[in-house]
Amino acid sequence: MNFSEVELSENDRAFRDELRAFLSSVVTDDVIQRDRETGDNFDEAVHLALGAAGYLERDWRTEADGGFTAVQRRIWELEIGRAHTPWFHWGTTAMVATAVDQFGSEQLKDEVLGKVLSGHYRLCLGYTEPEGGSDIATCKTRAVRDGDGWIINGSKMFTSNAHHAQYVYLITNSDPDAPKHQSLTMFLVPLDSPGVAIQPIRTVDGDRTNITFYSDVRIDDRYRVGPVNGGWGVLREALDAEHGTVERDDSGLHKIAVMTEHALLLADEVDRTAGSVAGRLDDGSVAYRLGRSIARVEAAMSTTEMFGRVAIAQTLRDITPDLMDIAGASSAVPSGLGAEYLFRLASPMGIYAGTLDVFRNMIAQHALGLGKPNYSPPTTRT
Repeated sequence: MNFSEVELSENDRAFRDELRAFLSSVVTDDVIQRDRETGDNFDEAVHLALGAAGYLERDWRTEADGGFTAVQRRIWELEIGRAHTPWFHWGTTAMVATAVDQFGSEQLKDEVLGKVLSGHYRLCLGYTEPEGGSDIATCKTRAVRDGDGWIINGSKMFTSNAHHAQYVYLITNSDPDAPKHQSLTMFLVPLDSPGVAIQPIRTVDGDRTNITFYSDVRIDDRYRVGPVNGGWGVLREALDAEHGTVERDDSGLHKIAVMTEHALLLADEVDRTAGSVAGRLDDGSVAYRLGRSIARVEAAMSTTEMFGRVAIAQTLRDITPDLMDIAGASSAVPSGLGAEYLFRLASPMGIYAGTLDVFRNMIAQHALGLGKPNYSPPTTRT
């Protein structure tokens, strides 16, 4: 592995400085404070400004198609995180837009993609169901043919950003008699359709997500993404992107793992805690726990792909209690993006985009070549 420092060209330095100045002008303290109060992880004014400046389009497109160069993309990812941009839902929108571009009708692409890249349309995920757990293929939301269109009934949990989105990327069961991976059809459902209802849910870390209900929602067939009953093949690429298991190039400049933005928040808090207790390092317990926390963060931020996804989430769970304990009682007072917030964030971080157990099973099966887990009861010996 090559750990050498990347020497920025004059153009790359100019891009970095331009981006920093832009972000400092739009991601203000008020924006960050409002985001923590609402838990939306989204700010429409910031999003529209990024779209108007062309950043969204350049991030979505490949370099050959007018997008960022590899170095610019890495600068972009780092600076977006360092500015604490309310940003996490752009990744979802970009991922769904890619699926629409690959599998959607020309009419659907014309309707959606331009406004996605300008920032005016946002897209969210309708995967998990109230009783479905992590296995989204056990889908019960039904899509039934109705002439030239479809009627959809069902509900979805954790439809984050639905209240700021214009469409939901919805997985449905279109053939309940078929095997579960051969019964799925994907749709991009307009969220202003009659019969759609959005109900807020507040998570333990203060973020807002939603449960969405679909009651006799009628949509045209042009909103179908990919073939009928071929939704699993359409969905797999989006799932790989969400899980961080997409194929990577050999530049070494790609984002090392999904959710590294959260690791940056954790690293900032470790630095802040270290600065606040500089006079107490003669206490062996403080020095040991702080040193262990720093080592864990460094290891997590250097761990790639789905391994990094697990390492980052587990590190959040393991070291935030130590950071709060080192800082003392004042750390329990809510203070924006401090240790108290990260402590609450650590629990859902092990659930987002699949639980840690799901990822550990993926690592065991696909990386280590082990068999599928056996969940049957243990054999009783007489």
